[in-house]
Amino acid sequence: MTSKEVWRPKVLVTNKETPEKGVNILRQKCDVIFPENVPATRDEIMKLVPGVDGIMWVGHYALNGEVLDAGAPTLKAISTMSAGMDYVDVAEFKRRNFPLGYTPTVLNEAVADEAVGLMIAAGRRFHEGLLKIENGKWQGGPQWMLGRDIKGSTVGFIGFGGIGQAIARRLKGFDVGQFIYSGRNPKPEAADLGAKFVPQSALLKESDYVFIAVPLTNATRHLINAATLRQMKPTAVLVNVARGEIIDQDALVAALKDGTIFAAGLDVMTPEPLPVDSELLKLPNAVIVPHLGSATIRTRDDMSVVAAHNVLAGIEGSPMLSPYP
Repeated sequence: MTSKEVWRPKVLVTNKETPEKGVNILRQKCDVIFPENVPATRDEIMKLVPGVDGIMWVGHYALNGEVLDAGAPTLKAISTMSAGMDYVDVAEFKRRNFPLGYTPTVLNEAVADEAVGLMIAAGRRFHEGLLKIENGKWQGGPQWMLGRDIKGSTVGFIGFGGIGQAIARRLKGFDVGQFIYSGRNPKPEAADLGAKFVPQSALLKESDYVFIAVPLTNATRHLINAATLRQMKPTAVLVNVARGEIIDQDALVAALKDGTIFAAGLDVMTPEPLPVDSELLKLPNAVIVPHLGSATIRTRDDMSVVAAHNVLAGIEGSPMLSPYP
């Protein structure tokens, strides 16, 4: 490099299909490289890590000390393009005091929209209704294919952070009877939404609709299991827009089959992608969506922009726009 040339950091973006809005921000100051394949394997990504200054980590591949070791000594910053961080060895990043960014809050509204959609689809038996049409079993009649009402219902939130609160705001127009929520501590914002803090056991017993909106941690893995499902009303609808492993999926399948609960709407499941022979796909009272919570053009653009600014700031040694706490 001559004295007139300006040093440009090299940044790895781990998926070629990352929105251009974020990638173009990086390109203004950096040389950007991508894996060849879409989607890339983790092994392919790992081969590109040595020698880069920053990484925009797009996808839920394991992000851990192995990546940091491969990037040393040049790697200065990593940002995921996600809000959930269950695939990241956060403790290792903290131990090394390594700059780590993520993209929370920007996806709250899109995920909340989808959650309400799953609530309605599961409660009103949309999937089962479509199966009736496809199988020539459209009968009609005053007692045929009756679903669950939202008006006057009790809606419970397991976790009442940004996504849970965004769902509640949307449901204000549905004349819900009451909002209740459980979690580690009461939320100050709950008062404005008229939501009451209750123990999880009470929430499960009282709710007509239960939304799961907590991160996946060791404490929340299989939080919903055979025992907790039995605490729910047989008329209850369960909606999960968090992570699949928060639910014991085998227990959920059994509960949907035997009428322990009425229906479920799932954006997330275990594993992902879901195998085509999964028992979940055979259930008329399970509405399944392939992890599309943040899948809108604006949301993914916004996520890429936040992640790009995180990476640039980390490379420059400045505070990230959205550092992982």
